[in-house]
Amino acid sequence: MSIDPGFPVAEAAPAKVNLYLHVTGRRDDGYHLLDSLVAFAETGDLVEAGPAGPGVLDLDLAGPFGPALAADGGDNLVLRAARGLRAALGEPALGARLRLTKVLPVAAGIGGGSSDAAAALRALCRLWRRELDSVQLSALALGLGADVPVCLGAVPAHMAGIGDRVEPVAGAGLAGLGLVLVNPGAHLPTPAVFRALGGRFGAADRLDPLPDAPAGIIEALAGRRNDLEAPAIGQCPIVADVLALLRGTDGVVLARMSGSGATCFGLCPDRAAALRAAAEIRRMRPAWWAAGGGMYKGREAP
Repeated sequence: MSIDPGFPVAEAAPAKVNLYLHVTGRRDDGYHLLDSLVAFAETGDLVEAGPAGPGVLDLDLAGPFGPALAADGGDNLVLRAARGLRAALGEPALGARLRLTKVLPVAAGIGGGSSDAAAALRALCRLWRRELDSVQLSALALGLGADVPVCLGAVPAHMAGIGDRVEPVAGAGLAGLGLVLVNPGAHLPTPAVFRALGGRFGAADRLDPLPDAPAGIIEALAGRRNDLEAPAIGQCPIVADVLALLRGTDGVVLARMSGSGATCFGLCPDRAAALRAAAEIRRMRPAWWAAGGGMYKGREAP
């Protein structure tokens, strides 16, 4: 990665994929209880950080989906994460200039905003040469959103509770699989999908331990589900079209919706198969967003 001297710190913000998502209940405060296996794709956004004057926090937006965030006035999770970290450190004079290159669609069910926020926290800790202890950092992350804690590590993990219980998992078979992500350009508000679920909760079915062979992982995942898939299709029928297209694409061995949608994913035997599948989907549906590749292997700090 080439380093921009104005932004000497860079952190990847990979797409988050719920390989399965079981909604097991709801607390009295309205927060839903989850049981999910999360993985990360090599496709993602990029957050860069550089120095700025005392107390200054600025955000530049770039990339194909940057304008969608600019339409919101630019006050997104990256800036909220920066302000939250500065407050938690108790140092209001800390300043930074941030740049978010937005490659992932907005409000797409693949944790783009959450991964951006987590990347901002990592980048600013490096830029400012400060650290929070793990309890403080986890609390700050959860306050930004249920997916932010799991995005902090950006490694395969079991996620439970309201997103506050994150346990990294090992599985050599998972690392070798390819991923295709497809979004038809539809936005699905998460609260609307949960409302459509209507309290029809399912049982947890944790995949633990993960099989070592890719075929074993595919077989185990096929017996699990995304409890939000049916209510999402009821709200946005094109999700069913995306799933049908994925399931009919050569090289895709399992297709499912991620998160609350509308992005769906296909698992492939390897990265090369995922790249071919994504290219074929772009050819068939040029107006849709499709990206293929492997699992995220972790960052190399510049």
